Amino acid sequence: MGPALNFYLSIFIFLIAYIFIISEKINRMIVALLGATIMIFVKILFSDKALELIDWNVILLLIGMMLIVNMIKKIGIFEWLAIKTAKLVKGNPVYLMILLMWITAIISAFLDNVTTVLLIAPVILLLSAQMKITPIPFLITQILASNIGGTSTLIGDPPNILIGSAANLSFMDFLANLILPIFSIMSILSVAIYLIFKNKLKVSKELRAEIMSYDERGIITDNVKLWKSLGILAFVFIGFLLHNLFHYEPYLIALFGATLLMFLLKEEPEHLFADVEWTTLFFFIGLFILVGGLQESGVIKFVAEKIIKLSGNNIFILTIVILFMSIVLSAIVDNIPFVITMIPIIKQIGPQAIENTKFSNFEVLWWALALGACLGGNGTLIGASANVVVAGLAEKNGYKISFVEFLKYGVPITIVAAVISGFYLYFKYFF
Repeated sequence: MGPALNFYLSIFIFLIAYIFIISEKINRMIVALLGATIMIFVKILFSDKALELIDWNVILLLIGMMLIVNMIKKIGIFEWLAIKTAKLVKGNPVYLMILLMWITAIISAFLDNVTTVLLIAPVILLLSAQMKITPIPFLITQILASNIGGTSTLIGDPPNILIGSAANLSFMDFLANLILPIFSIMSILSVAIYLIFKNKLKVSKELRAEIMSYDERGIITDNVKLWKSLGILAFVFIGFLLHNLFHYEPYLIALFGATLLMFLLKEEPEHLFADVEWTTLFFFIGLFILVGGLQESGVIKFVAEKIIKLSGNNIFILTIVILFMSIVLSAIVDNIPFVITMIPIIKQIGPQAIENTKFSNFEVLWWALALGACLGGNGTLIGASANVVVAGLAEKNGYKISFVEFLKYGVPITIVAAVISGFYLYFKYFF
């Protein structure tokens, strides 16, 4: 097929798949894989290229962390943490939701947000069961917090790692430039959650008293396994923080940690692998190929270049355009291939935009891209990896987070995040 036909056909296939994913009439993994294989059958992508477009770092990282979580949850760590957290807020579900949001956001700043939600989501599921309330609002707000918190540092979200490498920006550069808008967004989200749920989520006095009476000290019975698990978990966390220094990919650290823990705990691999979220992983594989088809046919680059041209190479307009374009597109397609496409475009157009201005470099454009790509992930249920992982965990435990229900939470906070980010960039760089 010719390039023009591939261009329009890839859009058609993606849109049809997206409509079915939103409608939830068919399992989203089936839709994603069907759309992906059609992209290959009609030769928008060749099979070898399709395999290259799958981010195996993400897939293998998820497998490694799922295996680790499956092992440590057998020891009772999550039950212990759930009871301690519930007792800390005296069984108040609204305060509990806000506390878990901040814990998630802080951890996501120092770990990949997918790893964070894999650790916190089991605690939420256990707590909601103990308090006899639905976990869905807790899980959705956890997703929002993970994407917001992950925006603040170099290692918190994969797009930031890509941007930091391309623009030679350090961990402290990200923290110094992004912590203020992220803290502001989290604060507004906390107030909104309190106002929305203070009269909706109720736990009886009797149940709260029962929760306060729980004795968490007897939950963990094997202290040897506990310390082995915590030691490996600490090793994996430190590995994630220092992986750039030693040039090891995060997936390698996660898989090594999972394998070592299996050896130390003498676990049977068959049972552990049976609990891995394979439907979530294959949904990711299908989605990577679907979005890769758009990338390969030139759709993403075409859209990005057209919108950027609207700025007329004005640095302020260009900054706002990149911010809002990144937020919108990252809510629709995975933000990793989007950022990969945007990096060479910004490198090309940035020097032109700062000609005859007070700017010595175009660093502001990188911050606009980072804020937009990471925060835009909250726009839809498939906007970021953490979203899909939590939805998969919820479904496995009998709770369905629908595409439309997520929009009710995701769209308002994404709009608020966009406005705050826009004002922040304006007052910091242009006022």
